[in-house]
Amino acid sequence: MAQTDLSWTVPVMRAGYAGRGITYLAVAGFSLFAIWHGGQAQGTSSALAQLEDSSWGSLVLFLIFIGMLAYAVWRVIAAFYDLECRGDDAKGLGARAAMIITGILHLGLGFLAFSLLFLGASGSGGGSTTGEVVRWVLGLPGGRWIVMAIGAGIFGAGVYYMYKGWAGKYRRHLRANPVTLNFNVVLKAGLIAQGAVICIVGILFFNAGWTFNPEEAGGTDKAFSWLTGQAYGRVLVGAICLGLLAFALFCFVNARYRIVPRVAGDDVETMAAKLRAMAEGRA
Repeated sequence: MAQTDLSWTVPVMRAGYAGRGITYLAVAGFSLFAIWHGGQAQGTSSALAQLEDSSWGSLVLFLIFIGMLAYAVWRVIAAFYDLECRGDDAKGLGARAAMIITGILHLGLGFLAFSLLFLGASGSGGGSTTGEVVRWVLGLPGGRWIVMAIGAGIFGAGVYYMYKGWAGKYRRHLRANPVTLNFNVVLKAGLIAQGAVICIVGILFFNAGWTFNPEEAGGTDKAFSWLTGQAYGRVLVGAICLGLLAFALFCFVNARYRIVPRVAGDDVETMAAKLRAMAEGRA
């Protein structure tokens, strides 16, 4: 397929990252509001359920639904055509497979927004639904080890997010301009915070398999609840939610300035290249 034929993927990518940003903006916003008023941080399903009850929530849920659908399509198409030049070796194929998996997971968020918007389904049962699925898996031969393996995989993904943020790997995929350069620290913090949440979710899944208790597993709701119960838990949750606010900005910045290599070509200056040139100039 000719390179110009793939230009349609760019607006799909932009819509996907924008929808992702709106989702995390809702999670962080509702959570910080709740914490400020002495309540508990809100996970993804709880935040979307609260949107259902607000006057402007229907529009936001619709945007999230469209955005998550676009993000899922983008990840699958990007993996199939290798739009981000991951390669065909074992490492590249693994990265492209991970892209498809994350696309499918975000499609689940889109269906949740769709159900709240058009079916009036309650989003408060996200944790119990996860528990039911984990209970079913635990009933399979070797189910305990499957759940523990899933938990380890989720934890590994969280570690990768944190490493990606700390090492600045995201800079290779963003255009160099005043916005991306000035918000570099915020983008880094956002990725690290997102990785921390994913790590906690992975720990919860691993513990569900270890203890043979499906109720131990859960998503962001459960992660916030678990973290709140630790020493200085409310402070930690507040810091994580501020980080997720930064991650929402990271998504919006990607929506506007992310580079699609097979469409943009090789003449676009990335953040990584710009910062390296600036460092060499100072040296």
